Amino acid sequence: MRRLALMLVMLLAACETPGVVAVPAAKWQPGSSGQQETARLFGQVSRAVETSAERECRRRARSANCDFAILVDLSPNAPANAFQTLGEDGQPLIVFTQPMLQSTRNADEMAFVMSHEAAHHILGHITRQAENAKESARIFGDLARKQGEDDAGIERAQELGAKVGAQSYSQEFELEADRLGTIITHSAGYDPLVGMALFQRIPDPGDRFLASHPPNAERAAAVVQTARQLGL
Repeated sequence: MRRLALMLVMLLAACETPGVVAVPAAKWQPGSSGQQETARLFGQVSRAVETSAERECRRRARSANCDFAILVDLSPNAPANAFQTLGEDGQPLIVFTQPMLQSTRNADEMAFVMSHEAAHHILGHITRQAENAKESARIFGDLARKQGEDDAGIERAQELGAKVGAQSYSQEFELEADRLGTIITHSAGYDPLVGMALFQRIPDPGDRFLASHPPNAERAAAVVQTARQLGL
């Protein structure tokens, strides 16, 4: 069970940010002139999205911590990425790496990514992923036990179950975050239909088994459908 517990911690590593050196958007002061313009835009967008996300969070998840902090990761070798995690005190954190910020072409794209990550917190995806992993590990372990596996075999089955459980609803979580992210983006004063152009530039996971993200076309369709409901 010790190995299984470690596996669950690893699967949910997004809950913590070991090794990440991050500062609030308002305090990021890069050296180059190009980055300074990005920092200015990042600060402007983060203020608008933070207000919109916190309002939506209080409306939808009244028991949740809705005090978002939006940060930039200063690690020089970090890949292009943005993610939602939780601080030690449970505060929701949205972290952008510098390459991710540089990859956005306008404020709408930046706002859309930011709103998508905020939506993951509002929808409780970290907790739901943990519950899915734990339940799937239990089911796989029970099946292995009934088939006469020894303790090591049962533990291997539990580890596999935890992996499958953590991934089983991840595509639906992404679509949920795209839909709510569209609402938050619009509420913050940005255009999600412009923001979703990012989908055209990121690798398409297609329909691979247990891919963590749905096909880009499916994500774009979810955004367009939600935008139409907003009258866009």
